[in-house]
Amino acid sequence: METSSIAYIAAALGVAALAHRLQLRLELSAAKHPSLAGHSRLARRMAALVRHYEYNESEFFGADDAPVEVAEQRRAGFMRLAAVYAERYTKTVTLTREVEDQMSDLQFTDRYRVPFQFRGLVCKHLKSGSFVESSAGVQLTDLDGNQLYDLGGSYGVNLYGYDFYKECIERGAARVHPLGPVLGAYHPVVADNVARLRRISGLDEVSFHMSGTEAVMQAVRLARYHTRRSHVVRFCGAYHGWWGDVQPGVGNPMPADSTYTLKDMDNLSLRVLSRRKDIACVLVNPLQALHPNAGAPGDSTLVDSSRHAHFDREEYAAWLRRLRDVCTERGIPLIFDEVFVGFRLAPGGAQEYFGVQADMVTYGKSLGGGLPVGVLCGKAALMKRFQENRPADICFARGTFNSHPYVMGAMNEFLRRLERSPEIYGLYDNLDAIWNGRAARLNQRLSDAGLPLQVRNLSTIWTVCYTRPARYNWMLQFYLRAQGLALSWVGTGRFIFSLNYTDADFEVVAERIVAAARAMDIDGWWWQGPELTNRAIKRRIAREMLRARLGRLPVSAAPPSPSEAPAVRRG
Repeated sequence: METSSIAYIAAALGVAALAHRLQLRLELSAAKHPSLAGHSRLARRMAALVRHYEYNESEFFGADDAPVEVAEQRRAGFMRLAAVYAERYTKTVTLTREVEDQMSDLQFTDRYRVPFQFRGLVCKHLKSGSFVESSAGVQLTDLDGNQLYDLGGSYGVNLYGYDFYKECIERGAARVHPLGPVLGAYHPVVADNVARLRRISGLDEVSFHMSGTEAVMQAVRLARYHTRRSHVVRFCGAYHGWWGDVQPGVGNPMPADSTYTLKDMDNLSLRVLSRRKDIACVLVNPLQALHPNAGAPGDSTLVDSSRHAHFDREEYAAWLRRLRDVCTERGIPLIFDEVFVGFRLAPGGAQEYFGVQADMVTYGKSLGGGLPVGVLCGKAALMKRFQENRPADICFARGTFNSHPYVMGAMNEFLRRLERSPEIYGLYDNLDAIWNGRAARLNQRLSDAGLPLQVRNLSTIWTVCYTRPARYNWMLQFYLRAQGLALSWVGTGRFIFSLNYTDADFEVVAERIVAAARAMDIDGWWWQGPELTNRAIKRRIAREMLRARLGRLPVSAAPPSPSEAPAVRRG
């Protein structure tokens, strides 16, 4: 063959290979959600451009151009609420203020309860504190003796009620007490835990870890190790812990270059999975069924009323089945991250609830019987940390406190009661019907009262959505706390109920939600002018951010505190 012919063929092959890579790249771009949540690099760059600014007192109450009389109505309502907080939470707030400068976690959660423009006045006047003294039934008691109905759910740990977990910890500790905190060797209760977890998960092997984040890390490491592929697929908005490779956008100081973030419930994403050869695993957080392609809702980003949520069990199950088929066809491990939803939807978790078997499953939170834990269950071919024919080729993972006897004891109590206790197992009877009915009845009461909010739920996991354009929806969390409802730091973004809420308990909570919303409405926070739309609100905030970036804030804009960096000075 002539040299020119060889060169021509080589060139043609090179062009074909380039065209193929370009096509794969275009397919990947098409499979990304158009929002910032779907473009992690762009989101990180945009976040870096935002500069701090705060409204002064007059701007605080009229950020939506409300009439003066409405702004004064709000001011009066705000100060009445502040007086309630000052009287009701004295001891709790005092201790919080004493330690907040020494606790970075507390500084973070306190700082991100509301949109940053409103932070100063809120932190000064509406601090309810972060300490509680005791729990019983579905209530918490703070340092001032206030009894609060728990809607925070301990970030998902509290599934069956705090009394249940106290018993698990107490009985588990008594069982392993003769061994004590001996690490490295295993207490015999571990063998029973393994057997029960294998039955629940339908998988071959189990490894124990110290947190859900760590369990996810190990699942991804093992998938990469056995497939010899590089990239992790996660779906837009999904949370899988704070580890960098599964949190590629805002909140991660480094880019995650080996992570693909694809659209949830979209055929274009399935096409990417079916075509690429570098995908080591696919991560699914079933909680996304409530808000596909959107991040976990929190009141710190509740700048308007565009928050939305909707759950369709059959639709999401059908998506998971299609995803399962593609992963099977392509040899891609499918990982269910059930750290949050595990055992909340069904005794067998999301796999049972949606009828789809994963290759690996991570559990945590409630599974520890009230103590911190992470668990990974998987197929034997994926769980092995070494290669039989290559003794130096290993996937190392250990942890000092893995399989801690006291955690294993509490876990065993949890698993035994999950399988054997009629009282616990009975909590799952008609679970969806009970909680969907409660949500529907509350929504009807809110609608009948003319209040601009509705709840959306995935079983006992709820979020509040707002039906009228407004800049002050985040204020509702403070009215709810004044009504004796304990919320997590994300406010109305997520209510997490324990399954042991009785109809009587829930009726009290529903009454308090309606009362809080009425008080907020009376105080003028949901005033709506003819020009107030969600789009108009976002445009106004974008203009403010641009002026802050350029150092051209109006004189009335309050500068950040001296400790904040980077600071924006008045222009």
